[in-house]
Amino acid sequence: MILKTILLNAMDLAQPTAPPKGVDTQGLANFLRSFFAPLFLVIVSVVALFFLFTREITRFVQFIILAIAIGVIFYVPNIIEVTAKAIAGALGISGG
Repeated sequence: MILKTILLNAMDLAQPTAPPKGVDTQGLANFLRSFFAPLFLVIVSVVALFFLFTREITRFVQFIILAIAIGVIFYVPNIIEVTAKAIAGALGISGG
C-alpha cells in the first residue's frame, strides 16, 4: 500500500511541466536594493568624511560624483531590470 502510494507520487512528479515563461528579476532587484543600498551608504559616508578631514577636496568631489552614479543603480526603479534586459539583448539572449 505504501509502496503503491510512493510509486504514484513519483510518477506524478515525473510528468513533464511547461518551462517558465520568462525570468522574474523583480525579487533579485529587491534583494539587491535592500541588502547593498544601506551598506553602500555607510561606505560612502565613511570615505567622504575621510576625504573631507584630510582636506582632499578634489578627490572628495570625484568620489561624490562616482557615488551618485552608483547610487542611481540602487535607487532608480527598474534600472537593474532594464540594464539586465539590455545586456541580455546585446548578447542575443531572448528573455521574457
